[in-house]
Formats: sequence, structure tokens, C-alpha cells
Amino acid sequence: MDRTVSLPNQPDKTTTVTLVESSSTPGGLELVSSYQTTRVGDPTDLVALATQVQKGDDFIKANACNKLTVIADQIRYLQEQARKVLEEAKRDADLHHAACNIVKKPGNMYYLYQRPSGQKYFSIISPKEWGPSCPHQFISAFKLQHDMSWTPVDEVQKRDAEIAIMDKLLSQQTALPPYTEPNFKGISD
Repeated sequence: MDRTVSLPNQPDKTTTVTLVESSSTPGGLELVSSYQTTRVGDPTDLVALATQVQKGDDFIKANACNKLTVIADQIRYLQEQARKVLEEAKRDADLHHAACNIVKKPGNMYYLYQRPSGQKYFSIISPKEWGPSCPHQFISAFKLQHDMSWTPVDEVQKRDAEIAIMDKLLSQQTALPPYTEPNFKGISD
């Protein structure tokens, strides 16, 4: 049995309260006074029920909004990560196509220069080693990683530290306890 009730603090808003169906003779027997079981009762009881239903609706809406906000933040984060991956992939592809007269080996630093003609090329000689007789404009230095990606010189120390942590993790993988939650205790020590 549905009843529509206006809330005292929100007269322009109505809430529908569903009451349990009643029967004056359940199973064919009259157990109690039909007057007592079928009367509507105190109207404040319906208001209290309607207030509770409305509060439940408000909490459900707030919880759903909070969860959707978290998901939206995660989507923005993932979009930013995807943008970075694409930028790094383009940079790495451009660097792999730069002119070079030597076979590049992972783990080494390479120095990118640009000729007056616009051609970019890699050298194993740093600007410091050239000194004042550096023949072309120095662009930047990069370390070729073992996965064939390039790390800019200002990020090499950070990247090497990350790789060292991963190497340590991989070498100790059989010794790690079976945690269900992330646990990096002892890995970065």
C-alpha cells in the first residue's frame, strides 16, 4: 500500500512510502480487531517513514555521486597517463630515427646535436668533451634503456633508482610473503 506524504521541512517535495499490505483475516481467521489493523494511524508516523525514505534516497544519491567523482578522477588520471605514454613513444621513435653512425647499445648515454641544415644526430661525445670546439648545436643527452626507450639526462638518476627497485623486487619474488594488499616493505630500504 503506497502513501504519498509531504515532508514538513520540504512542503514542495513529496515522498512515497510503501507500507506492508494488511489483511483483516490472514489465513481465513480474524486474529485481531480489523479496526486496529486497517486504520491509517497517526499521520506523524507516515511523516517519519517518509522522512526516513527521503534521507535514504539522499544518502544513496550522495554516495553514487561520490563514487562517480572518484571514477571521473581516475579517468582523468588515466587520460593523462595515456597522453604521457603517447608523447614518450613519439619522442622515442623520433630519437631512434635520428642520424647515427654507430650501433647504439642499451645502458649508454648519447648526445643529440643539430647541424645548421636541421639534421639531428647522435654522438657518443658530450659537449664537455668537445669543449669550445663543439661543431654543432647541442640539443640534449639521453640514456638508451634496455627496453629501447630513451631517458632524458635529467631523469636518468630517478629512472635508474626505479629500475634498481624493480630488479630487487624481481630477484626477491620467491621470498615475498603472500600479502593480499600492496606491500613494498624492505624493497626500498
